[in-house]
Amino acid sequence: MHSSEKLSLPLMGCGTWAWGNQLLWGYNQSMDGQLQAVFNLCVSSGVTLFDTGDSYGTGRLNGRSESLLGRFTKEYQGANQDHICIATKLAAYPWRWTSQSMVKACQSSAQRLGKNVDLVQMHWSTANYAPWQESGLLDGLADLYAQGLVKGVGLSNYGPRRLQFVHQKFAARGVPIKTLQVQYSLLSTYPVTELGLKDVCDQLGIKLIAYSPLALGILTGKYTETGNLPPGIRGLLFRQLLPGVRSLVECLREVAKSRNKTMSQVAINWCICKGTIPIPGAKSVEQAQENIGALGWRLDSGEITALDQAAASTDKKMVQNIFQTR
Repeated sequence: MHSSEKLSLPLMGCGTWAWGNQLLWGYNQSMDGQLQAVFNLCVSSGVTLFDTGDSYGTGRLNGRSESLLGRFTKEYQGANQDHICIATKLAAYPWRWTSQSMVKACQSSAQRLGKNVDLVQMHWSTANYAPWQESGLLDGLADLYAQGLVKGVGLSNYGPRRLQFVHQKFAARGVPIKTLQVQYSLLSTYPVTELGLKDVCDQLGIKLIAYSPLALGILTGKYTETGNLPPGIRGLLFRQLLPGVRSLVECLREVAKSRNKTMSQVAINWCICKGTIPIPGAKSVEQAQENIGALGWRLDSGEITALDQAAASTDKKMVQNIFQTR
């Protein structure tokens, strides 16, 4: 019996892209105490899935997110500690092309984490630009599972055609695909409405993970066209997107008001109602608390329909990940 039996996934996870990222999220080391508090609050509240990547962390802080998670896991004592699931994504760097390079990469991640990776994921498919590279990398993921070095294997940024191809390849070796992670939110319905990924995942018994469920923060309602924009690259993107998403933001605001919830909580709950596991990020205890408030209740079908319609009628959509395959 394989150890994957022990991999149980919660209704919601926590994304840790910002933990170590200076460029986009302004990380610095003085935040570590706050991040530990975020981790502790999440785990004790049943948010036990932490999504990271071996490419997370800018420059000399490369691998920082994993190192922090390793430290936090070690220091945490309390409810749900046996259910903590660290999911890391191994980057398809151009110099990685053998199965061994993936096994080594995962061993490096395990070193930073101070324990084996629970769920190893392919960060993106190389099918769009270097199709020859992918086969060895996928073999490496399957090897990790076969050798019992991970409890489960997942993919990220794969479309249905490519997913079915990998599913067949893995099935031949008795390796199940546990999860598929894509950019999915009210501002990025593309993977489900256009690619039909949810149906394919359901057929194959794969859990869909929704990253960026708040569209980098646009769906929180905190940012406005006229004034309050985040610094840097996100601000530039928001300036382009905000005018086209007014009706959606308005709809979110109405539902949130009638529910006595925040807009973020409604946007995250919508992802859960769609049968996905959203992984909103959190850099502060307040943000984590707010995310956790998306649990324990459900939007009704009327509210979901209203949000779906508002989402479908927006002029602007989130920029798709360039690695997303069909």
